[in-house]
Amino acid sequence: MEQCVAGPAETPPGDAALIADRERTCAEFSSIAGCDRAVAQCYLAENDWELERAINSFFEPEVEILPREETSTNLTNSPTSETMSVISSDTCIDLTEDTPVFIKQAPVVDDPTKLSQEDESHITLLTWNIDGLDQANLQERARGVCSYLALYSPDIVFLQEVIPPYYDYLKKRAVSYTIITGNEDGYFTAIMLKKSRVKLLSQEIVPFPSTVMMRNLLMANVNICGQNIWLMTSHLESTKEHANERRKQLQIVLKKIQEIPASSTVIFGGDTNLRDQEVAKLGGLPSKVLDIWEYLGKPEHCRYTWDTKINSNLKAPYTCRLRFDRIFYRAAEDGSQVVPQSLDLIGTEKLDCGRFPSDHWGLFCDFELVL
Repeated sequence: MEQCVAGPAETPPGDAALIADRERTCAEFSSIAGCDRAVAQCYLAENDWELERAINSFFEPEVEILPREETSTNLTNSPTSETMSVISSDTCIDLTEDTPVFIKQAPVVDDPTKLSQEDESHITLLTWNIDGLDQANLQERARGVCSYLALYSPDIVFLQEVIPPYYDYLKKRAVSYTIITGNEDGYFTAIMLKKSRVKLLSQEIVPFPSTVMMRNLLMANVNICGQNIWLMTSHLESTKEHANERRKQLQIVLKKIQEIPASSTVIFGGDTNLRDQEVAKLGGLPSKVLDIWEYLGKPEHCRYTWDTKINSNLKAPYTCRLRFDRIFYRAAEDGSQVVPQSLDLIGTEKLDCGRFPSDHWGLFCDFELVL
């Protein structure tokens, strides 16, 4: 099978000494285990970069998904019991069984005592529709998604189209995160909060009364770096035919953002399925609610998060390039500010199976804390 290697790394700010130390640890792990560097990174990140513990984990007996015929599911439909049985909730997704996943490199900083001052002044967020409903190559795609989470180590993660096996796996392996979900069956959203940096204060699920696709708004009030922030994620109704319902859901989201006290920062991220004209029909976003992509000057490199011209997962016979995945932001009026600095796409490298981790690109956003 042809091996796909990632392009040049775009490394976020980090502790150079820590990165160099972990490079050496990766090399030592690879030598002992006889595995590729990418596999070494996965095991080390999942074991807090403790070499002996990671080696022990590597040589533990593997648990594999029961072999079933791979099926594909239309994303506009709710998952059926037949689809969900392809991976039972009692089965652990093995993310290391196959050939390694090659991805862009980023520092992993789980120990707050090792964070540099520059790191302390930044907050990172990832939002990604991980396409859990697509059963094709699910094992390797899930492993690819989790590799990105382990290596980029965002402070905050918004996920859409999570299915129970993904959730079970994350609870077991992503022990450095607090995870809350918008549901527990079917497919749903999730918010992951790095325990060393983010304190969960409260959470709320806001229903969308007329959804036919199991959609809602998941909210979490958190404290990070001394800042009170409300986090929100959702997966708005899909397809052109449900544009009216999608606009209703957007109105609920915007209303909730505006209801948050002005002393708090608000960040919403998710798969909105929005077309620009749909936002225009509502009169645009409220004056104090910013679309981060627009705020940062509409960077062309991350304009399209749904791009069938490049992303071949669906084998679509058409070309469709849209900005479905968006991040909205409302600044706190007083005190310190959490200011968006950069926006990048992740998940843009093919895995060895010839597919991408998801049919969506993820959005990785860096915020600076301005005191």
